[in-house]
Amino acid sequence: MSTATMLISCPDQRGLVAAVANFVFENGGNIVQSAQHTDHGEGVFFQRVEFETTGFQIPNSEISQAFAPIATRLNMDYSVRFPTDVARVAVLASKQGHCLYDLLFRFRMGELRAEVPLVASNHPDHEGAVGFLGHDYSYLPVVDGDKAAQEKTLLSLLEAKKIDLVVLARYMQVLSPAFVNAFPHRIINIHHSFLPAFVGARPYHQAFERGVKLVGVTAHYATADLDQGPIIDQDVVRVSHRDSIEDLIRKGRDLEKAVLARAVRAHLEHRVIVYGNKTVVFGV
Repeated sequence: MSTATMLISCPDQRGLVAAVANFVFENGGNIVQSAQHTDHGEGVFFQRVEFETTGFQIPNSEISQAFAPIATRLNMDYSVRFPTDVARVAVLASKQGHCLYDLLFRFRMGELRAEVPLVASNHPDHEGAVGFLGHDYSYLPVVDGDKAAQEKTLLSLLEAKKIDLVVLARYMQVLSPAFVNAFPHRIINIHHSFLPAFVGARPYHQAFERGVKLVGVTAHYATADLDQGPIIDQDVVRVSHRDSIEDLIRKGRDLEKAVLARAVRAHLEHRVIVYGNKTVVFGV
């Protein structure tokens, strides 16, 4: 099935759903999925609509432009994606490889649909495994503490590879505001804590010292404010007084893999709308 997916946000008002449905109907399309949400406190309407384009009277390349008059009249922000729009993803990692390898296997199996032309790290540890899986690996160490030079090289690589999405798979380097601003809402980070609790270093040790009964992880878009970006996905796992720090870390790593994969999938499937410092994430 050939489809188009449209994400819409705008001030809430009468006739929004009808306007979108009529656009699809009048041009010979058929809606196959539709979901919507209204933030009544903010007065903002959100919608994700997927419709068939086989037999659609407007070519794919002109759908966005054809919808523009409706969007202008209703003050809509919108975007249109097609199954042929395959994102180019860069995965960044440091020494820990559990999230990196989990993502690469999901890409390989087709569970996450994207191209991965670059895996980069500030450590050489994963070069053999990543090469075996068929991806280019760039070892980018921070030499003499010059993080700015390392970041400049990384940005050049991302530009050369025409990267659409950057995934921080436990990449333990703080990105500069300039780097983050080069990929607005296109850098996904996995934080090994249930933000906003236990921020900073050694969150599992902090959790252990507090005797928590739940360990959580958070996937979010990176912003210039460290660990404060819009949250895409979170989850928790139960722990008890019998669990050691090592148990907490093991359970947390399992959760990190699943939550990061869900967040990446939601982004790739055009299911996330960012507004303010929050997100609307439409389910499958």
